[in-house]
Amino acid sequence: MLSVKRRGAARLAAAVMASGLVAVGAMAGAGPAAADDVASGNGGATATLSGLKTFDRAVIHDKGDQEVGAGLFEMAVDDGGSIQTYCIDLHNPTQSKAKYEEKSWSQTSLANNREAGKINWILQNSYPQVNDLAELASKAGSGALNEKTAAAGTQVAIWRFSDRAKVDAVDPAAEKLADYLEKSARNLAEPKASLSLDPPAVSGKAGELLGPVTVRTNAESVTLTPGTEAAGSGVRLVDKSGKTITSAANGGEVYVDVPADAADGSASLTAQAATKVPVGRAFSSDTKSQTQILAGSSESTVSASASAHWAEKGAAPAVTAEKNCAEGAVDVTAANKGDEAFTFTLLNQKYTVEAGQSKTVSVPVNEDRSYEFRVQGPNGFGKTFSGVLDCKITGSDSDLPSTKAGPASAGGTGGGEIVSGDTTAVDATEGGDLAETGSSSSTPLIAGIAIALVVAGGGAILFVRKKKTPSGG
Repeated sequence: MLSVKRRGAARLAAAVMASGLVAVGAMAGAGPAAADDVASGNGGATATLSGLKTFDRAVIHDKGDQEVGAGLFEMAVDDGGSIQTYCIDLHNPTQSKAKYEEKSWSQTSLANNREAGKINWILQNSYPQVNDLAELASKAGSGALNEKTAAAGTQVAIWRFSDRAKVDAVDPAAEKLADYLEKSARNLAEPKASLSLDPPAVSGKAGELLGPVTVRTNAESVTLTPGTEAAGSGVRLVDKSGKTITSAANGGEVYVDVPADAADGSASLTAQAATKVPVGRAFSSDTKSQTQILAGSSESTVSASASAHWAEKGAAPAVTAEKNCAEGAVDVTAANKGDEAFTFTLLNQKYTVEAGQSKTVSVPVNEDRSYEFRVQGPNGFGKTFSGVLDCKITGSDSDLPSTKAGPASAGGTGGGEIVSGDTTAVDATEGGDLAETGSSSSTPLIAGIAIALVVAGGGAILFVRKKKTPSGG
């Protein structure tokens, strides 16, 4: 791979082409289709945003002063549980009832942030993890804190690292807490996922044990369930010795046992557990709602999925995709555990993966743009991947979506107070970040280029890596 700086110009052209292809579909009236595969790193908690619940006020200093709400959001976890989060994406709006998924830092704006670990330190050493507010105030030398001012001071300190924002808390005690946290913070490691399956796809020949798929979790145990497509086919989830299993612990290895006479096909498996999501895990949404970071969790339901593909002879591909925020791309990886080469088409370009090999294709995608592309192979093989690449922060408060609020939401005198990029959905024409990618003056030019490329049969410039397939595909 070329360095980021050296390939900047190439990526720009490639991103225009890749996002342009998506734009043409949108102009034709086609909505985003649901992917029939899941990106690797998809495991963990999924949740719905409830709103900004515990907050006070802060002022952003950039091209004038703007007052916003600063504090803790709450989310309801799917299938049970709740989490609290802080914002790490100040200049984006939140969308009402947005769906969020637990993500690694590499799939968010934290990917290129050398001070991301300091945000984790703040989370571990401030409210709500430290809920003795008298003790916290004593350490900070701030004076008395309540839940709202403690949350505001913590959020302000986080924004100074996540968004490089010039921001102060309005309340003097909250401001002193923010200063204390900023000065004391040191880099801590990224926490591990609450639950993931590695790798998220395996492949091989019928009659073999496909895998292993390794369980990574902080739960005591996870429940394992084969997909409905396995019913009646004789496909089982087993351990290394071939014994059927229905659960596993952290580090446990799961194999997919496929009968020798099974027709070529595929199956999925799901792992589920109840656990507390680790503080410091990132949460992002494909609805263009501001990225969050976990501050606290009840016991919550978490899950992860993986797939297996087998063939009696010939190629046996396993294909996954993962957002790569450090490169501004989506990495599509194809592994081949068969005995013949696997040739697939991606964005009008063909690639071949030899038997026993793996190849990763980096597809550049424009920031804040929806993407959708399909990996098409022989014998009806196909996988579609879609989403939104939301990897960057926006550095100006002219881009900050704001919401007018009265006394109930702002805790003030009503009328002219402004709270948050909080839970009110903002039209795509408001706020510089959305307008910049959705309806800027360059949009007609990009769309025109895209149409020309489609007519000419052009595709995106892709960056390819090739390596041997690790055990387990």
